[in-house]
Amino acid sequence: MKAIRFHAYGGPEVLRLEEIPVPEIKSDEVLVRVRAAGVNYIDVYQRMGLYKNPLPFGPGIEGAGVIEKAGSETAFKPGIRVAWTQHPGAYAEFAAVPAWKVVALPDGVDERSAAAALAQGITAEYLSETTYPARPGDLALVHAGAGGVGLLLIQLLKQRGATVYTTVSTQEKAALAREAGADEAIIYTETDFVEAVKQLADGKGVHVVYDSVGKTTYEGSLNVLRPLGMLVLFGQSSGAVPPIDPLVLSQKGSLYLTRPSLAHYIADAASFSSRATRVLGWVAERTLKLHIEHTYPLAEVAQAQRDLESRRTTGKLVVEIS
Repeated sequence: MKAIRFHAYGGPEVLRLEEIPVPEIKSDEVLVRVRAAGVNYIDVYQRMGLYKNPLPFGPGIEGAGVIEKAGSETAFKPGIRVAWTQHPGAYAEFAAVPAWKVVALPDGVDERSAAAALAQGITAEYLSETTYPARPGDLALVHAGAGGVGLLLIQLLKQRGATVYTTVSTQEKAALAREAGADEAIIYTETDFVEAVKQLADGKGVHVVYDSVGKTTYEGSLNVLRPLGMLVLFGQSSGAVPPIDPLVLSQKGSLYLTRPSLAHYIADAASFSSRATRVLGWVAERTLKLHIEHTYPLAEVAQAQRDLESRRTTGKLVVEIS
């Protein structure tokens, strides 16, 4: 089978399209014929060596396809359409995946949509419903509002009754964020987002900031929070955040700071199944709308990652495999 792998950490150029054997499955795994794979920042972090794995490594933590073979200890049968996340190997024609990390697709959700929805949809779900459960009347700031998670998170926050401000880099991205439901879209390349948010919040600050950007935004994020507000730092697309003195949180109003990871919110079968089923159900019902900007063939995964790292893309990038 054809698969993307890398033998050394580095830039997108380390990604290679190789011919390798179809993986053998264990009794508690399923073999998926992959139809589509999502492109996520964790794939970039793994390729760069920020998250280290044994080499050579087959990246791609999110995929969807059809079960080719099912282990004896699983409840799945061949022919069932499924999706998974938080398990590598999606950038390939076949992937062996633990059965507990796999969810069956409902009618009305194709494999391309599932690969676009699962990781980022569950992220938006846990951020808005568990990490900081947004309530009617809350003021929330979402950085990178036209990105894959951002567009989904805005929708879910609005459904929970929050007022949502967001930061974006262009007018085109601002339009997408507003279409998703954002009350205000701040173009940070033209306006100081800290001053803009303070004005929008009447000088009181927001209740929560969802920050996937990291290094270039975290100080401003802390500065727009009201006392007892929470900074949810769930990514670092601009670089890692340096160590923060806890006393700063006290000085700025007894703030809360958390650095959540998707893996911990779906660490067991029940949690994964519950969250994945909810997200795919919303997609099937069209109450959660996806924005897939571009699809790439398997041979162009390196370009997909370059585009993602450029931060010029919107919505979700997907690799179509077969």
